[in-house]
Amino acid sequence: MIRWRLATRGDVAAVVAMLADDDLGARREVADLAPYLAAFDAMMAEGNNHLIVGDQDGVIVATYQLTFITGLSLRAARRAQVESVRVASNLRSTGIGAALMADAETRARAAGCSLIQLTTNRDRSRAHAFYARQGYEPSHLGFKKSLI
Repeated sequence: MIRWRLATRGDVAAVVAMLADDDLGARREVADLAPYLAAFDAMMAEGNNHLIVGDQDGVIVATYQLTFITGLSLRAARRAQVESVRVASNLRSTGIGAALMADAETRARAAGCSLIQLTTNRDRSRAHAFYARQGYEPSHLGFKKSLI
């Protein structure tokens, strides 16, 4: 049984290891935990930015970031933004991802959100198929620009 809970600072190393455990993540993440710990501290101070982990018998097996955004568009809709969705590589395709997304949706509804959204790298075709099975639609085209 997986218990979905807010991450602690002590969970950061396990989360970063999951973020780095694929071709894209291996090129993006670094071994030094200092920037991740500083980011975790900043996230916790923001109040609407949450790191969630799936804990199975004391082992972190999944994670996602959930941010609540209040805006004016769509009749002043409050939205939930899901980022950094990961399931331990040895446990993928076992239903944990669906449970993770269900947890995110439950938390979003409880926070008064009327919309949940996410972005995913265009190279993650398996993730695209997974999100479609969960009822997510590719409704927008996203753009990014590095500021560093």
